[in-house]
Amino acid sequence: MKTLAEKFDAKTGKKRILALDGGGIRGALTLGYLKHLEDIIRKQHDNPEMLLCEYFDMIGGTSTGSIIAAALAKGMSVDEIKDKYFELGTKIFGKKYKWYRIFEIDDLLKAKYDDKALVKELQNVFGDTLLGDQEAVKTALVIVAKRADTNSVWPLNNHPKGKFYDSGNGNNKAIPIWKCVRASAAAPTYFLPQSIEVGGDNGFAAFVDGGVSMANNPALQCLMVATLKGFPYRWQMGEDNLMIVSVGTGMTRWKKLPKNIGKSTLLNWAANLPEMFMQDASWQNQQILQWLSNSPTSVEIDSEVTALEDDILSDEPGRKKGLIHYLRYNVFLDPVDLNERFKPEKPYTQKDAENLAAMDNAKNCKQLFDLGFQAGAQELKPKHFPEQFKV
Repeated sequence: MKTLAEKFDAKTGKKRILALDGGGIRGALTLGYLKHLEDIIRKQHDNPEMLLCEYFDMIGGTSTGSIIAAALAKGMSVDEIKDKYFELGTKIFGKKYKWYRIFEIDDLLKAKYDDKALVKELQNVFGDTLLGDQEAVKTALVIVAKRADTNSVWPLNNHPKGKFYDSGNGNNKAIPIWKCVRASAAAPTYFLPQSIEVGGDNGFAAFVDGGVSMANNPALQCLMVATLKGFPYRWQMGEDNLMIVSVGTGMTRWKKLPKNIGKSTLLNWAANLPEMFMQDASWQNQQILQWLSNSPTSVEIDSEVTALEDDILSDEPGRKKGLIHYLRYNVFLDPVDLNERFKPEKPYTQKDAENLAAMDNAKNCKQLFDLGFQAGAQELKPKHFPEQFKV
């Protein structure tokens, strides 16, 4: 298997990226997909113990996706993460601020949940491991957070030649992984922002959830980190050189009758805007990546341009050969889709679907995992992972 230095190095063969969406407790659905992915990789390499960190050269995530990404990068199996995740979810979404605790009134007005449980559980999982630990972290790791005081997306990563890895401008290598993940998962209204010492003139910076940016689906951001010259990786693009596997946390269908839109109040719009922006960002990310690839998982996002089968950007004009090999897996949390696709004994209702779509209902962990596992059995195919990308 490749060493960490070989994974960083652009000259050491084919590169594989795993990118994991944000979505609160719905990360359990992601784990269902990853269980199938792990099984496919193990069978392909005839190694029943192979870990995803051994296959992927870069693993990135946003918010709940960053928790799973960091755990994978540390060498945990999907089953190990699943057990920890179910336990973590119950604890971090179980302790709300109490209205009668007057001494916490300031925090109560800013966040729904007390973050003490979140911090404790992240510390239990990641311990004192630093972002720059070249032994404990087994692969390139990208944790996407949003710096609130400058309104900029920060893809915290562990490449030792990174501009802010170890310099007067910053010292990313010394940030504990639990703190990076806490920053990425600091969803506004759910948890308070996370302060991190970043060096430079300001010293400290305040971070909020990376999901309140264009990178809640971090696949495009990971591609940028891997290939743009401002970052140190500079991996070579090409359908036979670079593969991106992107896994979601479930999507809702936007169903609003035109006659009801005009009746929406300021509060209605305020409540719906975050989901509207997150969906727009995710679809835009997916559409751009389909444009760059001849993806076997492409779907129609815009009925005017269809699935972009005839619009593949390529460095070989006239050929259907993309700039990346791109795979996207996700499922609609909608009663019509769920019932048609999974044929449950008891059909899903609209209320059931809305309950599953909640980002903070830890009681849904097992059901979400099972849905992701069922969807993975339908969607993930061994042929999606070409032989040239074997380790």
